[in-house]
Amino acid sequence: MSGDTITHVITPTAETADAKRQTPFSRSRAARELGLKRSEFDLAVHLGHIRTLPDEGGGGRRVGRAEIERLRAQEGFPEALRRRVEAVGTRDGAALMEVTAARFTRLARLGLVTPVKFYLNRYRAVVWLYLADELLEFAADPKSAALLNRPLPEALRSQLDTGLDLRARNWRGRQLGFLLRQAGDPWERAGAVASMLDQVQVSEIVRDPYERAYLNRFRPQPSAHGAPGTPAAHLTERIATAQDPDEIEWLRADLARAVDEARTHRPAPRPARRRTDRYPAAHEHPAEHRHPLVQHRHPAHHRLPPTPERPERPQQPERSQRCEPAKRCERSRRLLGRFFRRDP
Repeated sequence: MSGDTITHVITPTAETADAKRQTPFSRSRAARELGLKRSEFDLAVHLGHIRTLPDEGGGGRRVGRAEIERLRAQEGFPEALRRRVEAVGTRDGAALMEVTAARFTRLARLGLVTPVKFYLNRYRAVVWLYLADELLEFAADPKSAALLNRPLPEALRSQLDTGLDLRARNWRGRQLGFLLRQAGDPWERAGAVASMLDQVQVSEIVRDPYERAYLNRFRPQPSAHGAPGTPAAHLTERIATAQDPDEIEWLRADLARAVDEARTHRPAPRPARRRTDRYPAAHEHPAEHRHPLVQHRHPAHHRLPPTPERPERPQQPERSQRCEPAKRCERSRRLLGRFFRRDP
């Protein structure tokens, strides 16, 4: 290379370094920065322990660097944060509350303890998980001593005998609260409520197809538990959808109110109307705009009636009808005679 080559050296400026420090972290990067598993991080966001920011590029929510620094400055980090998001199953939860697993399951079915998440095991059985801190708090409450150490009251036993199970309903209520906290727009709040109802219920409330399509853009999808169309996916959808009649009626009323607020805030977008009157049809042209030399033909059923000045022209018969049968026979004989004529 010659010595005339010019090399440009780009040095980082203070503005570039400051912009880099203000760039928020992705969710996976934030989980690594906080020393949490991805499931623990998602649960911490769900519970409101970690504040997130909407991504301007449309790539989901992110975590600001200031939020990471705030969490790191807390006492006992990261063990204290990890304890707040510790979730346990039925066996470990019963051990924390010092009761049997059967007693713990009955308390959960009655809605006295609320699950925070669930998953499906390899047998497609639903495994509910509970916050360890909430279970310890429930066991330490003096009002819960009778429920833990004594036989359940007759009213509660009768409810269990009828098949009462409020675990899925309480989880949906907790999930809806999380979605509403994350929503920053009236349409997002309406979409959060719509996610708890099936499409038939939503169609009955939101009859406008354009509003319904716009609402589905803000409708969060449930966590995937299996490929779409599989039994696991159907079971997950059933858990995430309201089933009780009173729950459905409450959500329907809440959805109607949320859609009214969203419609007032910002109407749903609609396709632009097409200009159909730009090139009107020929029969719609006014007579004064027609060229005087252009003659417009009328169809047969629109023929003008005859007048004394213009008598009606008789219709010409068909060519096959012009010759009489006798004349046609005579002409045929002449042709045959010429064909078979022989010279003497």
